[in-house]
Amino acid sequence: MLNIYERSLTVGAIYLGEGRCRFRVWAPNAERVDVHLLTSQERMEPLEARRRGYFQAVMEGVESGSAYLYRLNGKLERPDPASRHQPHGVAGPSRVVDPDFDWNDRKWFGVPLQDYIIYELHVGTFTPEGTFGAAISHISRLKDLGVTAVEIMPVGQFAGERNWGYDGVFPFAVQNSYGGPVGLKRFVDACHVQGLAVILDVVYSRPGWEGNCLGDYGPYYNTDRLTPWGPAVNFDGAHSDEVRRFFIENALYWILECHVDGLRLHSLDTLYDFSARSFLEELGQEVHDTGDRINHRVYLFGESKRNDVRLIKPREMGGYGLNSCWNDDFHHALHSLLTGEQTGYYRDYGRLRNLSRAYTEGFSYTGQHSQYYRRKHGSFSGVLPAKRFVVFAQNHEQVGMRLGGERLGKLVSSDSLRLAAGTVILSPFIPMLFMGEEYGETAPFHHFTSFTDEEAVRIRQGQLKEWYAQFQWEGTPVDPQSEAAFTSSRLTPNLYREEEHARLLAFYRELIRLRRGIPALYVPGKLNLEVNGWEREKVLFVRRWCEGSDVFLALNFSDEEFTILLPVPVGMWHLRLDSSAEVWGGSGFKSPETVHSGGEAALKLARRAFVLYEMEERG
Repeated sequence: MLNIYERSLTVGAIYLGEGRCRFRVWAPNAERVDVHLLTSQERMEPLEARRRGYFQAVMEGVESGSAYLYRLNGKLERPDPASRHQPHGVAGPSRVVDPDFDWNDRKWFGVPLQDYIIYELHVGTFTPEGTFGAAISHISRLKDLGVTAVEIMPVGQFAGERNWGYDGVFPFAVQNSYGGPVGLKRFVDACHVQGLAVILDVVYSRPGWEGNCLGDYGPYYNTDRLTPWGPAVNFDGAHSDEVRRFFIENALYWILECHVDGLRLHSLDTLYDFSARSFLEELGQEVHDTGDRINHRVYLFGESKRNDVRLIKPREMGGYGLNSCWNDDFHHALHSLLTGEQTGYYRDYGRLRNLSRAYTEGFSYTGQHSQYYRRKHGSFSGVLPAKRFVVFAQNHEQVGMRLGGERLGKLVSSDSLRLAAGTVILSPFIPMLFMGEEYGETAPFHHFTSFTDEEAVRIRQGQLKEWYAQFQWEGTPVDPQSEAAFTSSRLTPNLYREEEHARLLAFYRELIRLRRGIPALYVPGKLNLEVNGWEREKVLFVRRWCEGSDVFLALNFSDEEFTILLPVPVGMWHLRLDSSAEVWGGSGFKSPETVHSGGEAALKLARRAFVLYEMEERG
C-alpha cells in the first residue's frame, strides 16, 4: 500500500527503496520521453505514455544519488522539472533523492498561529558560509531572542550561487550551494528540536529566468498574459489542471518530505487566475487537509500589494482560505512616520491616522483613493482577526529594494529604532523581524544575482532602474551582478555582542518577553482594542485587554517631548517598559513608575519613544 507521501506526490523521481525508482513527468509537448540514466552503466529507458500528457515507469537498478536527464522526442535533453536536487546547477543533470531522513521531530505538531513571532532570513547571507549547516548553530540564539518561527527566503534552485531566490527555476530542488535537500531537512529538524516552526517562501506566481526548461515540457505559462518577469503561470487556461497539480505537489513536498510548517506565497498580485475555483482555494484546501491528516499545524501566508481581504477570508465566506498575509500597509504607515519619506508609495502615508487605521483594522487603505495607484486601493479588513496580518518594520524587500540597501538603522536614530520595535512587537498582529534587525545590523542588504544569461541581466537592470526612479533616490546603486553586492549583504559576525548592539538585542528580547508574558499582549485580537491618535502631536494611544489583564501603550512619533491627556481607565497603572530609559540607550527621561487615573491621566512623553503600562489595581 502506498503511504501518504507516495499518494500525494507523483511527479519527479520518487525513490521507492531497494534500487527501485518511479519516474513520472508531465510532458504534453512530447510524443516520446526517455530517461537517460547517467550511472556507471549508462542507459536509456523509455517512459510509458499515460493520460493527459504524463509519462511514467518504475525502474529497477536505480539507486538514490543516480544522475539522470529526460530526453524529449529522442533529441532534446533537459533536467527533470520536478527535480529534487541539482548538484551541478540549473544546467546539470537531476539527482534521485531518497526521501527517508533520520528525523528527531516525531512529537512535533507545529506552533499555534497566534503564537507566531517570525524571523525572516536569507540563507546565503545569514552566515559567512551561507549554508543551512552554518545557520543551525544560530538557532539557539533565535530561540533565546524569543522568536517562534523562522521564515526562509526561497531556496528553489536558481542560476549561479548568488540570488534572493525569486529567480528559481526548479521549485522542488533545494539550492545546491545552500546544502541541498539534506541541508534543509537538517535545518528544519534542528529548529523543531528547539521548538521553532519553519516557514518557506515559495514562488508560484511567476517564472524564473535563466535555466527555466518548463516550457520545453508543456504549457506551464500563458504567453498572452505578461507579468514584469515574463509570461504568467497558466493557472486557468488549457492544460491548467496539470499545471496546478505540479505546484500543489510542490507545496505538499515541502510539508510531507521536508516537514516545513508554513509557506509564504510570493507576489500573489501578479498571479492571474479567472477560474471559478481559484488555484489558491485549491492549494489551501489540499495543504490544510494534508496537515490535518498528519496532525501537523500548517499555515499559508500570502503576499500581495492589493490589500485584498479575499486572500485571508475563509473559503466558506467566499475567500481563498489563506491563514495570514503580509501587511505592507502597516510597514508603509510606520516607515513614513519614522523617516518622513514621501516618494514612491510613501506619498500615500506620513500621517498618524494611517498607522492608527492599520492598528484598528489591519490595512490602512481599505478602499480610499491612493495617490500612488491613482485609484481606490484596498478592501475593508476590520472584521478579520488580528492573526490574519503579519506586520514588520523591515523585511527583505523594503530594505533590499532601496537604492543603497539601507536598513532602518541607517535612516533613523536609535530612539526611533526602539519606537519601531515596540510598535510592531506589541501590536495585536503577528510580528516579524528581518535578520539582524534585533541588534541593529549595520551591513546593507542589496539586491544580488549571478546570472550568466545576458538577457536576464539586461531585464533585471531595467526593472531596478524603473523601480528606483519612482523614489527619486540619489546616487548609484551597487551592480546586482557584482560579488560585492552579495558579500557586503552578509550579516556582520558577532556584531550582536558589541555594547550598543547587545543593548538593542536585550531590548528586543524584553519586548518579546512582555508580549508572551502579559495576557493582554499575548492574545492577538482587534476586539479588545482601543486606539486613539493625536495628529498634531503625533501620539498614538493603544489600549489592549483581556480577562484580568489590561495594558496601554503611548507612542510618541514627534521630535518633541510634551505632556498629553490620555484616556486611561480608572485605576493604578504600573510602568512595564520605557524605551527612553538609560538601560536601553535612551536619554534617561523619567516616566512615572505608577499612574493613578480617574478616567484620564496627564502623561509626559519623551521624544521618539513609547511607554507600556499594565493595570495593577482597578479603580
